[in-house]
Amino acid sequence: MLSFGQPAYRARQVYGWLYRHLARDFAEMSDLPEALRRTLAREATLGAGGVLAESVAADGLTRKLLIRLADGEAIETVLMCYPEEGGDEPRRSVCVSSQVGCPVGCAFCATGRSGLVRQLSAGEIVGQVLQFARELQAQGNERPVTNVVFMGQGEPLLNWPAVQKAVETLNSPQGFNLGARHVTISTAGVVPGIEDLAGWPLQVGLAVSLHAPDDALRNQLVPLNRRYPIEALLRACRSYFASTGRRVTFEYALIEGLNDETRQARLLADRLAGLTCHVNLIPLNATPDCALRPSSRGRVLAFQQQLLEIGVPCTVRAARGADIDAACGQLRRRVAQRES
Repeated sequence: MLSFGQPAYRARQVYGWLYRHLARDFAEMSDLPEALRRTLAREATLGAGGVLAESVAADGLTRKLLIRLADGEAIETVLMCYPEEGGDEPRRSVCVSSQVGCPVGCAFCATGRSGLVRQLSAGEIVGQVLQFARELQAQGNERPVTNVVFMGQGEPLLNWPAVQKAVETLNSPQGFNLGARHVTISTAGVVPGIEDLAGWPLQVGLAVSLHAPDDALRNQLVPLNRRYPIEALLRACRSYFASTGRRVTFEYALIEGLNDETRQARLLADRLAGLTCHVNLIPLNATPDCALRPSSRGRVLAFQQQLLEIGVPCTVRAARGADIDAACGQLRRRVAQRES
């Protein structure tokens, strides 16, 4: 504001319009001088970018957007709505991307096949949340977004400065006011990033994409494991719990005939012994150009039963948006192939 020749208090006004009132246009900022509104419209933007494509699940509860950024690159963001259950407030979670593409290259991930294109800015990350928040507010939802998960394109802990700034912006009591405990950061296992997270004052949730109980198999599925093997990863997770008191969630995508045997469940339980955690079992969301296939329902339930009998808390995650290219990177790849 000072660079525009305005008094400093104008910054607080704009901040409130952006993150508390969820303004869709600078013209809505009625307590700003008209000349300043024109300047802002010329010099700044209120969104992450234009919507390039949209997919909506048959039940209407999951929506994926492909957003074109200012430089022409595209990212995916997803809204997942969960109806009210047992008197709890309905959840409306936004899954955000943190990078254009991804450098990790997991064997089953469509995004990883394109590699890393560039980092997202904090504004581009927050803009994904605001995109849905404005729509939900217009539908009469007093608290439009209840949760944010960093589970979209990219590895959040390899873009930590921007992710950190985005979370702080969403958490700010003067603005969006989303509680830190309603934010979850998912990682493929960037150990230094988990250690940073353990010492961060904002106690966000931690989810780790594990997918294998031993290093040999995880090296194949998650190449990052060659740099940060399972034992080092679990040490960092224990440090996170010791510092925050928050249990760690482990994501485990079940792949037919590869990581879904009951002996592997027992090995996984041994690995996690003594760590306060929860395991999310996820039947693989298969992509057309990947030979890996999801485990059958029977193998999923047998794997879950083995973990439960040993005492590892676990659930089978309900499939969301399988009919809308919901797996990370699928919509972006489909649109790119269509345009080429």
